[in-house]
Amino acid sequence: MQFVYQFIHAVKSNILENNDRLPGSRKIAEELQVHRKTIVAALWELQEQGWIKTIPGIGTFVTNPEALAATQNVRAAKHPPLQAIYDFRKDFILDTPLENNLEAYSFTAGTPDYRVIKAEELVRFYASVLKRKNGGGLASSTHGDTSYFRDQLSNYLNLTRKFHLSRNFLLPIAGIERALSILSRLLINPGDIVLVEELSYFLPNMIFNQAGAKMKTIPVDAEGMDIDYIQNNYKPGEIRLVYINSRCQYPTTVSLSEARKKKLVALAERYNFIVIEDDTDFEFSLDKHKKESLFSLNAGHRVIYLGGFGSFLHPGFQMNFIIAPPDLLREGAKYLNVFGKPDLIMEKALGDIIHQGDIHRYQRKSKKIIAERKELFAQLLNRYFKHRIAFTIAPTGLAFWVQFPDFFPLKDLQREARKKGLVLPSVCLYQKRNLTALRLGFAHLNPQEMDTAVRLLSEAYYEVVANMA
Repeated sequence: MQFVYQFIHAVKSNILENNDRLPGSRKIAEELQVHRKTIVAALWELQEQGWIKTIPGIGTFVTNPEALAATQNVRAAKHPPLQAIYDFRKDFILDTPLENNLEAYSFTAGTPDYRVIKAEELVRFYASVLKRKNGGGLASSTHGDTSYFRDQLSNYLNLTRKFHLSRNFLLPIAGIERALSILSRLLINPGDIVLVEELSYFLPNMIFNQAGAKMKTIPVDAEGMDIDYIQNNYKPGEIRLVYINSRCQYPTTVSLSEARKKKLVALAERYNFIVIEDDTDFEFSLDKHKKESLFSLNAGHRVIYLGGFGSFLHPGFQMNFIIAPPDLLREGAKYLNVFGKPDLIMEKALGDIIHQGDIHRYQRKSKKIIAERKELFAQLLNRYFKHRIAFTIAPTGLAFWVQFPDFFPLKDLQREARKKGLVLPSVCLYQKRNLTALRLGFAHLNPQEMDTAVRLLSEAYYEVVANMA
């Protein structure tokens, strides 16, 4: 195949031109000092791809199928107009604040380092499923049977999160966006009141808004969402649902206190509303004795649990899931025909990762590195910023909530950092009258990258402050 690739490159580079005559296979083999059968096979492959043509009794000639295609049917190569001439629906609610990153160093709002668990190691599980007879039983499955993965996942969750679930209470969904979109279609009608924390993640807000919800914000303090505020400002039957991350609030990283958990669960019963508990950060918790979830306190009567599996793996091997009553999940599964049917091969591969025990090995390795980097990140913040910032080290999550005591425009900091080759995404910036803060993800950076990123950020900060003086 090396001969084939080099030949094609020579044609594309015009080293070999269209209609150049090739010597015979024997002479080519002698020149390259390879077996003639190798050259014959390579020439056959080139002819199949259209890079050579053989005229019986005359010879073999170079052809360039790409150049030929470019000169044929010029009208077919025209692109559409730059703007549509017809009306279509536009929705500003779906505009995302995420930005492209072209710099060597960047912060995120909190993502793992996908280099830790090698993708090549994960691919062997996927390849193993493909090599089985009938693709591991996929050929006979016409209804998208995911029972194997759901069995393995329920066993894993029962072991690691102290649940008591069978597969019937699980709906695996690839991507939190799909999971939230399905829940919004199942639960929200236009005009329904949905409560979220005062500072919160844009994605669920965007999806619930698009579904027609009236979004209301609830204050957050050191104990998490203020449940008394809900009780004092809303009446029974007025609220449709509350969306909350009780373990590691976004962006502040605070957790909901045990007293407020119990109060929220009790209030949900009295006020007749649903709680969607986003616990997708569970796998990034370094607590040895993890606190109970809202779902565990309520046994799932009022709480729908949204979780993540393999969040520290390559994105293609991650999975989200919903835990809820089976009748709700059966209805939700219908939307998978719209949002994309399950990748059964991937789900079987993920099931094998659990069944063979590798997931525990990957988890231990990931947690060890996260713990080391979390400690180092705190040290670097203290070294480079000294007493100019305030932060706490949260036991869960992949980000620090960093607050500045004095006001300065964060957009100026963002611009100054960019000049130095450091990207500070807009999703990391939080500013209002009494708040100037950054949510800084650390886990995607190795120690050297982390040191450079924090140093560049501090240099940008001191320059912005000096310019204001």
